[in-house]
Amino acid sequence: MTHGFETRAIHSGQQADPATGAVVLPVYQTSTFVQDGIGGFRGGYEYARSANPTRDSLQTLLADLEGGVAAFSFASGLSAEDALLRATLAPGSRILMGNDVYGGTHRLVNRVHVPWGVQLETVEMSDLDAVRAAARPGETAVLWVETPSNPMLKISDIAALAEIGHAAGAVVVVDNTFASPYLQQPLSLGADAVVHSTTKYIGGHSDVVGGAVVVADQELAEKVGFLQFGVGAVSAPMEAWLTVRGIKTLGVRVDRHSSNAQAVAEALVASDAVARVWYPGLADHPGHELAARQMRAFGGMLSLQLAGGPAAARRFAESTELFQLAESLGGVESLIGYPHEMTHASVRGTELAVPEDLVRLSVGIESEADLVADVLQALDRV
Repeated sequence: MTHGFETRAIHSGQQADPATGAVVLPVYQTSTFVQDGIGGFRGGYEYARSANPTRDSLQTLLADLEGGVAAFSFASGLSAEDALLRATLAPGSRILMGNDVYGGTHRLVNRVHVPWGVQLETVEMSDLDAVRAAARPGETAVLWVETPSNPMLKISDIAALAEIGHAAGAVVVVDNTFASPYLQQPLSLGADAVVHSTTKYIGGHSDVVGGAVVVADQELAEKVGFLQFGVGAVSAPMEAWLTVRGIKTLGVRVDRHSSNAQAVAEALVASDAVARVWYPGLADHPGHELAARQMRAFGGMLSLQLAGGPAAARRFAESTELFQLAESLGGVESLIGYPHEMTHASVRGTELAVPEDLVRLSVGIESEADLVADVLQALDRV
């Protein structure tokens, strides 16, 4: 019997503890495991870097929700990305990346992998002709897609990009952090791998840092799995346990994030102080129809540009009350940020530079009316 997403989010990989019957799997807070004689591993466990039951439960759950053959949990989103990049790139390899990806992703490739001989090129991922021209067969090893993108909320056609990437012989990777597996399953649309900062919507409570890679085929799984073991940037048991706990409410949380964000976006559009709102749930968003096709809903992230320019954007970001000024996103509480000097400061002066009049909102699950009132009173102060 095939169960729905919400049912699998609660039960997949979460069998009752065999020793006690505890409904919630324990935190296996141990660094090593007693062996029944030399090489006699109990359940395959020998040392917590190679495997831990709590981490295994999270990985089983993530693989199920994303529809992959395997998932790997890491200590952060960037360590997850780094493992996947090491598994797919070598000196002389070329990666083609969207021109609106998370600044930390660009920094990782540009400042860590490029000095080791990797070539980096960016392109407008929503322009399929531009991607097709840039994805050169025999040269492009990885096509890196982020949709919705951070922070401009661009929507890219995963299925079409997968075809373009595969025609060039590239591994197609989708950063699914903004959407979460509840809203979007890139592997079902042809992607080879999915990456997440599980810190965000998957964890959902701003109390854990983590990352994940989910892959569609066994060969890539073996490469990523070896690097998880060999390099060792694994998630700790408590972090894995907290992430599992967060996933159990992912569906109901993201439904609320999405409906609240829609209401906030519509309120912002009506203000003369706002020059533009970037939210795929708005009918005038360039990717609205595509997002409606490949996503279950439009998510909890939006960005806006202020008519008064950079100074107005900074005042707005510092004037909200419920929206707290902080980096990160995807938690139950609403956050506001000024990407130019916060999340995307590392790409200032590059082709990925964020407009200085842009503010990013992570819309939480508070009362809709309170969030709308908060952004409107902040606009009054601009």
